[in-house]
Amino acid sequence: MRIGLLTEGGYPYATGESGLWCERLVRGLGQHQFDLYALGATGTPRPLPPNARVARTADLGGSDSGPAARNLLERTALGERRAARRAYGRRERRRFVEAFHRLALGVCGETTPTAAETTAGPGEHEAGAEPGSIAFAEGLYALAELARERGGLPGALRSDDAVRTLESACRAPGARRGAAAAGLRDHLAFVEHLERTLRPLSLDWYAEDALGAADLCHAAAGGTTALPGLLAKRFFGTPLLVTEYGVQLRSHYLSAAGADRSAPLRTLLAALHGRLAAEVYGQAALLTPGNAHARRWQEKCGADRARIRTVHPGMAADRFAEVGEDEESGDPATLVWVGRVEPAKDLIALLHAFAEIRARQPDARLRIVAVPVRDPGSGAYLAHIKGLAAQLFPDEATGAHAVGENPVTFEELGGPEAPTLEDTYASGAVVVLSSVVEGFPASLVEAMFCARATVSTDVGAVVEIIGGTGLVVPPRNPRALADACLALLREPERRHRLGAAARARALELFTVEQNLAAFRGIYLELLSHAPVRHRPGDGVPFAHPAEAHVPGSWAPKAVAAGTGAPDA
Repeated sequence: MRIGLLTEGGYPYATGESGLWCERLVRGLGQHQFDLYALGATGTPRPLPPNARVARTADLGGSDSGPAARNLLERTALGERRAARRAYGRRERRRFVEAFHRLALGVCGETTPTAAETTAGPGEHEAGAEPGSIAFAEGLYALAELARERGGLPGALRSDDAVRTLESACRAPGARRGAAAAGLRDHLAFVEHLERTLRPLSLDWYAEDALGAADLCHAAAGGTTALPGLLAKRFFGTPLLVTEYGVQLRSHYLSAAGADRSAPLRTLLAALHGRLAAEVYGQAALLTPGNAHARRWQEKCGADRARIRTVHPGMAADRFAEVGEDEESGDPATLVWVGRVEPAKDLIALLHAFAEIRARQPDARLRIVAVPVRDPGSGAYLAHIKGLAAQLFPDEATGAHAVGENPVTFEELGGPEAPTLEDTYASGAVVVLSSVVEGFPASLVEAMFCARATVSTDVGAVVEIIGGTGLVVPPRNPRALADACLALLREPERRHRLGAAARARALELFTVEQNLAAFRGIYLELLSHAPVRHRPGDGVPFAHPAEAHVPGSWAPKAVAAGTGAPDA
């Protein structure tokens, strides 16, 4: 089977969890041929196995937020609008304006998608379906047809025609209140963002020797990443499989990049990503969220439950085997926290909880092990947390002439104190997660592989991961967090029992092997339901009957030679 793998972040060029998952999938399913279509490809690619090749790459550009991007927009907008006017003739411009008007009406429309309309294809929506989603889909595919015929949309999405059409849609009857309040600056910023979101429409991927040659399109994320698969289904009837371990729409809502945007602009952008998500979910043959938390987001966007199948992300368990088999290792009075140091992790609540733990168990210690990140803004939050720890826990000394030590230590993963993850988890008795926002926290699964008891806040997919093998408390509740940690620190038998159960659960549900087995079956299932497509040069299936290849005097010579069918 030939799989067109649409990658998030540009695998095999990108690193991180998404790239690692793609690499495991490609290497683990060696019986299939993978053609990689990398969006946002930059840098040097990873070595690929024999069953994979880079078919196409595309750089979608950087972020559209921040002063640099806004200055670039101001410098290039006028030139691109003039270039768009020269590139299209009168007929093409009319087609573009009509298609863009339909799409803009769908974005600006007041109501939201329903489950009934997202299960139908464009032009196949049920009677009474919400018009906004239908208009968005019709406009999107009309733009795709135009881009395919004309070799792309050369600046048209940023043209004067696009801005005027958007303004007209924002003022149309039934438009969202926020959209109606948008001004010229909002319109310019929106078409800039829209052009980047819809840039896959202008790629040269939609040909018989590109995505048209794929038996199945597998998108490693929703939103813009899945857009080429959406068009492959439109142009070639190729089934689309969408895997989301982090919901793109949720990430857009929670992104801090849009904090400086006006309310009308945020309304338009939220509507755009909501419409795109609903169309992707409606057209996908199957959705495979990584957890029930992502599944609920998809269902709220109108995805059909019958076409959703949860497939937990696979993680390598071998590296944690030695620690997991030694359940009693580690300091029985040490708590361990591992992750990115950012406000969503709520380390302030963790420190206040630890202050109460220390008041009731003075020998307790807390290790905060930070995963290195490239975000320059993360240093300010880390400095704030260190300052709070210094105030809450002054350095303690055993005597008048000894150097004091703080019961809270801050370390970086890969450093001398925490060289590896397995060493970090092995050093403590209980692993703590104090977040207020989470998706699928990998640190919990790693702790479970290490047979460590866990205390976590009830956010994201935590309950789904933990099951009954750890303690779960409400977020932003330091007292509850402290009580749960103390209960495990004081009861070693219970702690070891929960740790063993956690390891057994993780080995059953969250390994690479179970992830590969699930997708192996899904690929075969989707292909079995897809119609057989004949490609030039492949030969015609069943052109010669089986008996034509069986030697014997009973068969006519033409048939025996494989040149015809037996006589009736």
